[in-house]
Amino acid sequence: MDFQTLCVHGRDKKYDLTGSITVPIFQTATFAHPGVGLSTGYDYSRSQNPTREYLEQVMADLEGGAEALAFSSGMAAVAVLMELFSPGEHLIVSDDLYGGTHRLFNHISAKNGLSFSRINTPEQIKSALRPESRAIFIETPTNPLLRAIDIEAVAGIAAGSGLLLIVDNTFLTPYWQKPLALGADIVLHSGTKYLGGHNDTLAGFLVMKDPGLAEKLRFISKTTGSGLAPFDSFLIVRGLKTLAVRLDRQEENALKIADWLSGRAELTQVNYPGLKSHPDYDLSRRQAGGFGAMISFSVRDETLARQILEQVKIIRYAESLGGVESLITYPMLQTHADLPEAERLERGIDGRLLRLSVGLESAEDLIGDLSRAFAGGSRS
Repeated sequence: MDFQTLCVHGRDKKYDLTGSITVPIFQTATFAHPGVGLSTGYDYSRSQNPTREYLEQVMADLEGGAEALAFSSGMAAVAVLMELFSPGEHLIVSDDLYGGTHRLFNHISAKNGLSFSRINTPEQIKSALRPESRAIFIETPTNPLLRAIDIEAVAGIAAGSGLLLIVDNTFLTPYWQKPLALGADIVLHSGTKYLGGHNDTLAGFLVMKDPGLAEKLRFISKTTGSGLAPFDSFLIVRGLKTLAVRLDRQEENALKIADWLSGRAELTQVNYPGLKSHPDYDLSRRQAGGFGAMISFSVRDETLARQILEQVKIIRYAESLGGVESLITYPMLQTHADLPEAERLERGIDGRLLRLSVGLESAEDLIGDLSRAFAGGSRS
């Protein structure tokens, strides 16, 4: 099926005999056994639940993977993923990552004996390789600076070195970008964002190419109890039905807003891969076929940045991204607040940087909202 049709209809099996169009919410903690030593295939919802199983199968299909796992949040997915590695092992990771991922690596994984080297380009990976290296972890486009990384180039290095390649695909989703087809082994998503799409639930996903690797991760998920609840699974299934049409409109809006921002004298930098002036425009178009709906930009000074945050009205000043409502975020104080100041400033995450998740409102209304905020207009 075409991607859009798969989003709407998912799998034929919906665990229902009534003809229900939507998959039922199996809101149960446990399942009765038909007899001693017998099982319906479901025993306890921590291990598996039919609603979650349906969602996982749809996500595997959308990403072109062998199997998918659904988690209670994106960070729960990353935490389970890190359990694949043992003390003393080493990972090579993108320098520009979601702040929560950095926090996990710096404060939890490092405490548990893992070490990390941070890179910006595929060329830097080779010099970061060590005998104890086990995986490469990249996010593309990066968060919050929207730089693209050549997945195929990194996959070639990973395969030649016997390393797993993990790609965070949250910003583009499988609608725009399919990392497994480009050579990745594992794809990570914060399903809270575009997959759910309505800012109303938390979720995370891992999608694997290798069934054996999926089995290892499922054992860890079952043991740690990090699986997605039935009702939240239903909400993500519902969100997926409109994924393609939402992303088309959000990208259309983002292109208009990025063009408008590029003409503002108050800005020193606009980061959006869909701008032909962006250094990764060609790579983004070739690798993903789309540019997404995330924009970050730097204004002339911190005073203006704070003014914009306080004056926007239609756009909401809030963490997260990918929903139908446009959100503006202050990475320095929100998503990347836990990074040491020197690291933040080195990466360009300072008091002048804002990140905009473009939603489904009228592009003209969003531009008008930003224009008033730039001018110091009132929220009232």
